[in-house]
Amino acid sequence: MIQAHATARYIRTSAQKAGLVLELIRGKDVNRALATLKFTKKSVASDIAKLLRSAIANAQQKDGFSGDVDRLFVSACYANQGPSQKRVRPAPMGRAFRVLKRTAHLTVQVSERPEQIVPVGKAGEDAAPKKRARAGAVKKAASGKRAAKK
Repeated sequence: MIQAHATARYIRTSAQKAGLVLELIRGKDVNRALATLKFTKKSVASDIAKLLRSAIANAQQKDGFSGDVDRLFVSACYANQGPSQKRVRPAPMGRAFRVLKRTAHLTVQVSERPEQIVPVGKAGEDAAPKKRARAGAVKKAASGKRAAKK
């Protein structure tokens, strides 16, 4: 199973805001994740889409990759806090307020889903198992007979 990741550092957004968008794509197939990011109305979504494409390209370059991008999915994605830029904003009466311009480090990891191996049944047998009667069905049938006798 191939795993690849991509990291974008010093992205000019807070880690909390980026985490909201990353939750939308966690665990999804890469094509569905890209479609989700395309129609998300957050400015960080374009940065995350670029990062996801980079992770897909990294997976394609690895040895042992099957070549099928449709089998890739977002196995992990997270946003860590980066350094904050401190700025000063003028305030009334000669004071100053501090403004923190936050940055984030975004990481997206993609993995390849394992191929599903379907067991081949014997020629004379049905592939589907036979269904058993439910336990409740037997009780209902017995109570219906009692009601008919009265």
